[in-house]
Amino acid sequence: MAKSGKSIFEKSLLSTKVKSANVKIFPEGGLGYFIGPTLALLANSVLAGYLNKYMTDVLDINNWGAWGKMFMTLLPVVSVILVVLGNIVVGRLMDRNKTKAGKARPLLLLAIPLGILALLVTFVFTPFANADSSASKQMTAAILLAMGYNLWFAVAYPFYYTSHSALVNLSTRNSKDRSLLATISNATALAAMGLCSMILPFFLGNLFVYDMSPTAADSFPVLSEAGKILYYTHGEGGAIIYDQLSSYNHWKIFIIAILVLNVIGIIVEYYFTRERITEESFTSSESDKKPAARISEQARVCFKDKYWWIIIVFFFLYQLGGMVKNVSQIYYCQEMFHDANGNYSNAIGGTYSGTMSIVGAIPTALGMFIAWPLANKVGKGRSILFGSILSVIGGAIGFIAPTNFTVVVASFVLKALGSTPAMYLSLALLADVLDHQEAVHEVRTDGLTMTIYGAIMAGMTGIATGILNGVLGLVGYDPNAAPTELIQTAMPWLFIGAETLCYVAIVILFIFMGVEKFGSIDKRAIKQNRMAKAEADGVEYIDPMETLEREEREAAEQSEKARIAELRSRCEKKGLDFEKEEAEYQKRLEIKRVAAEAKKAAADKKREERLAEKQRKYDMLDDEQKAKLEAKKEAKAAKLEAKEAKTLAEFNAVRTKYGKPAIE
Repeated sequence: MAKSGKSIFEKSLLSTKVKSANVKIFPEGGLGYFIGPTLALLANSVLAGYLNKYMTDVLDINNWGAWGKMFMTLLPVVSVILVVLGNIVVGRLMDRNKTKAGKARPLLLLAIPLGILALLVTFVFTPFANADSSASKQMTAAILLAMGYNLWFAVAYPFYYTSHSALVNLSTRNSKDRSLLATISNATALAAMGLCSMILPFFLGNLFVYDMSPTAADSFPVLSEAGKILYYTHGEGGAIIYDQLSSYNHWKIFIIAILVLNVIGIIVEYYFTRERITEESFTSSESDKKPAARISEQARVCFKDKYWWIIIVFFFLYQLGGMVKNVSQIYYCQEMFHDANGNYSNAIGGTYSGTMSIVGAIPTALGMFIAWPLANKVGKGRSILFGSILSVIGGAIGFIAPTNFTVVVASFVLKALGSTPAMYLSLALLADVLDHQEAVHEVRTDGLTMTIYGAIMAGMTGIATGILNGVLGLVGYDPNAAPTELIQTAMPWLFIGAETLCYVAIVILFIFMGVEKFGSIDKRAIKQNRMAKAEADGVEYIDPMETLEREEREAAEQSEKARIAELRSRCEKKGLDFEKEEAEYQKRLEIKRVAAEAKKAAADKKREERLAEKQRKYDMLDDEQKAKLEAKKEAKAAKLEAKEAKTLAEFNAVRTKYGKPAIE
C-alpha cells in the first residue's frame, strides 16, 4: 500500500464518509457496522450452511465411490491449513498497511474481486457431475470444487472477514462506544445467518428440485388433491428423489444474486466505517509511526498473556460448537422429522429447520438489546459466563426427546438466549484484551490476534464440515434413502451435543476472565506511554481525541460550505430566492435546536428532581440514621479504593516484570 501522504486513499473518492470524532449510531453504526456487513456476510452464510448440502445432494459426491467419501471428509479439513495461511498473510498485510483509510479497511476492497472469482469457480465454472457421470468428469468437478472452495475460504473470505473483524478494535478507545459497535457488528452475523436459516429453508424446493421423471427406478408418484404428480418418492417412510441437473442450474442463478449483494455490502461497509485508533499514529509523535511490531514480538506478548489465551480458546470453542450445529441443522431436520405421510426430504426438513430458526431468532434478536445494558451492569465477561450456563441447560433439555420437535425447539431457544452475550460482547472483550496488552507491553497485537481470530472463524467451518462429513460417511447417509436408526442416533450429538459440550468448557474458562477491571488503568497507561514518547522525541504531545474533534469541526465547516454552494446553485437553476430558501433552512434548523435544548432541559430537570427527592429523604433522617448512612458510604468508598489500589498494584507488578515503568 502507498505510504501516508501519497496514498490513493486520501482522495475524496475513497475517503470515509464518517467525519465525526465520536461513534454515532448513524450512519457509522447503521450502515458501516450493520447493513453493509449483513449483505457482505450473506455469501459466507450460504456457503457455510449449504455448500456441503449442495455437494452431497446435488453433486452426490458421497456416492462417487470410496474416493468421493474421502474427498468430502478431507477437503474441508485439509483446507483449514490453507485457511490459516491465508489469514496469516492478511494479518501481516494489515500490520504493514497504514494509510489514511486505515490498515484494515483498504483490504475490504481487495476481497471483492477475489470473492467474485471464488464463487464463479465453485458454482459456475465447475461442470455438473453426479454418481452417474464419468470418472474424468467427476475428477474435473472435484478439482475445480477444491479450487473454488479454497479461493473462498482461504483467500477471499480472510481478506474480508479478518479486516471486518478488526474494525471494532480500531474504531475507538471509548469502551461503551466499542461495546455498542461490537453488539451491532455481531448482530450482522445473526442477520446474515438468520436470512439463510430462517428464509432460505422454505425455498429449498427451488434449489433441491424434485425429480418429476416417471422413470425413476423403484419410485412411486406422490399426487396432489387434483391428481397431479408432485414428485417421486421411495414410498411411505422413504426419501424424495431429486432432479440434480435442474438443482445445479438453479444454484448458478442463486449464487450470482448472492454475489451482487456481497459486492454492494463490502462497498457500503468500506465507506461508512473509520479507524480512529489507526489515525492516532498520524497525529502522534514520530516514534508512534514506526512499523507494526514483528510477528515474533506480538507472539511473545500474546503467548504470555492469560487473558489472551482465554479469549482465543473461547473463540475456538464458541465457533466450533456453533458451526457443528449450523452445518448439521438441515441434515438433522431432514433425518429426524418427516411429513404426515412419513416422507423425508430437503424441503420437508427445510420447513422444520426454517421454523426452528425463526423461533430461535426471537431470543437472539432480543438479546441484542439486553446484552449491552447487561454488560454495563455486570461486565462483559460475567455476562458471557452466565449466558453459557443457560446454554448448557438448554442443550441438556434437547437430549430428553431429540425427535420431538417441540422439545428440540425449546432446547434451541434456550441455547440461543444463552449465546447472546457471547455473540454480541466477545469482540468488545477482545478489544479490552488488546488495549490491556498495549498498556502493559506498549505493543499492539492486532495483526497476530486478528489473524488467529480470522483463521478460527473461517477455518472452523471446514473442521465442522469435516466432522459432519466423516459422520455422514460412517452412518451411510444417502439423500435418496430413508433415515436409519444409526443416523438418527448420530444426529443429536452433532446438532445438540457438540455445542453443549463447548459451552461447558466456556463456563469453566470464563471463571478466570478478569481483564475488564484494568479498563481505566489501561487508558491512563496508554496516555502516559504516548506522552513519554513525545517527550523523548522532543515534540509537543497532542491528545489524539483533540485532533479528531478538530477534524470533525473542520468537516462540519466544509459540509456547511458545500451545502450553501449546492443551495445557491439550485436556486440559480430553478429561479428561486436564495435568501428566502436559506432563511427557511435556518428556521427549520432553529426549530430542531430549540427542540433538542428543550429535551435536554427536561432531562436535566428530571435529574435535578431525583436528586432533590433523594436529598429530601436524606434530610428526614435523624442524626443516628445519617451517621449510619455516611458510615456505609465511607465503607463502600474505602472498599472501592482498596480494590482499585489492588488492581493498580497488580498492573504495575506486571509492568515492572517486563521492564516497564509503573504508572501513577
